[in-house]
Amino acid sequence: MAEDQDISLFVTTLKSSAGYDFSEYSEKSLKRRLAKVMMDNKCDLTGLVNEIKRSQTFSEKIVKEITVNTTELFRDPQVWQVLRFKILPLFRDYKIINIWHAGCSTGQEVYSMMILLNELGLIDKAKIYGTDINTDVLDIARKGLYKYRFNIGYLDNFDKVIKENPYNYEKYNDIAYSKYFEIDKAKDYIKMLPFLTEKPVFKKHDLVKDNNIFYNKFDIIFCRNVIIYFSYNLQNRAFDLFQSSLYEGGYLVLGMHETILGPHTVNFEKKEQIYIRK
Repeated sequence: MAEDQDISLFVTTLKSSAGYDFSEYSEKSLKRRLAKVMMDNKCDLTGLVNEIKRSQTFSEKIVKEITVNTTELFRDPQVWQVLRFKILPLFRDYKIINIWHAGCSTGQEVYSMMILLNELGLIDKAKIYGTDINTDVLDIARKGLYKYRFNIGYLDNFDKVIKENPYNYEKYNDIAYSKYFEIDKAKDYIKMLPFLTEKPVFKKHDLVKDNNIFYNKFDIIFCRNVIIYFSYNLQNRAFDLFQSSLYEGGYLVLGMHETILGPHTVNFEKKEQIYIRK
């Protein structure tokens, strides 16, 4: 595990050389990630720091390795069931629904949302935006192409959200996977259909320093399993951004183990795992 002085030197070097500020990231998480980066790159801290100073390309590579990129289709089905049955139906009379997935990683939750919107007849009204600090994962998100064997377990999530109704077990929608993605087991891929991949706008965005780059407000913002890696101060910086970017009455969807603490508790009302901007 990296020591405190290692973290300080790494953070300072990366900020001065490449402009990325990890000083407000969770120290525990950063220590663990830095130790893995040094092991994967077969170098000690001195070698890592020197190479960051020497090469912008290497710096970008390290940033991508430090950031955590895990996501899945319909992650935490109970959250998506609340969206399907209690929240999204409220948007039926809207002309436009603006949705931002902040820290979207490889995009599975972006496609989950569009599948759900399509099932509810709302997808044509929706404007979908996905952002991440890591441009490599954004490239994957744009293609909507994923490993089948890695994602096969998540098809159960699809069934729970799209096919089942937890509020009425007698209702069952036998929706074929082929309605939304192509599966090739031999070639080991799941590929989202073009009507899904052509819709979202994916852009690079750094929650540490960037403001709302889309210059419009949102009805729903997803930022799931991202702020868990932030310090308390950085979390509040993100909540500032989300509050100012949401319409009054808009929804903020966090991860199952994330919550709003501190000054922003007065600005949001929590209903189940979803926050409503007051």
